[in-house]
Amino acid sequence: MDRNQELGATFNVDLPLLVESEQTSCEENELLNLTIDSSLLSNMQILVVDDEPDIRDLISFILQDYGVEVTTVGSAQEALKSLSESLPDVLISDIAMPEIDGYMLIRKLRQRSPQQGGQLPAIALTAYAGETNQQQALAAGFQLHVPKPVEPEALVEAIIGLMYPKEVESGEWGTRGRGE
Repeated sequence: MDRNQELGATFNVDLPLLVESEQTSCEENELLNLTIDSSLLSNMQILVVDDEPDIRDLISFILQDYGVEVTTVGSAQEALKSLSESLPDVLISDIAMPEIDGYMLIRKLRQRSPQQGGQLPAIALTAYAGETNQQQALAAGFQLHVPKPVEPEALVEAIIGLMYPKEVESGEWGTRGRGE
């Protein structure tokens, strides 16, 4: 035996390439081209409550890109004070906060009269994304539950779904941005 033949083995492996069907590719491109009509959120006022400054900044950045007027606060106490001074169109609140958590915040808010924000549309924001957590948020008084880490599209779609349920149901909100 030749010494070179004892140094190892050579293998040829053929791996299949991922081939997308034309239909799948077209559907994905259609979804990518589907843009949200930013006028749906333009000039909307949203209060964001989260004890994490990075999360507040991220959400504010995402929403301001759609023309939303964003107010951010770091605690439920600050949120209640802000809500006493002016009412936004939507409240987005973290659940896990020190002292007063998001559940207590929404319960306190729901005890107020409609003129004081008692019926303010609200979205729970939490790292706990399980179905039990979602049900608990809804039972406390939130209309929607958005998991962290926040996906910009999911957040925007949640707000639009909350504020424009008829348009979402009929599919109108997605076509507006495509110029149809």
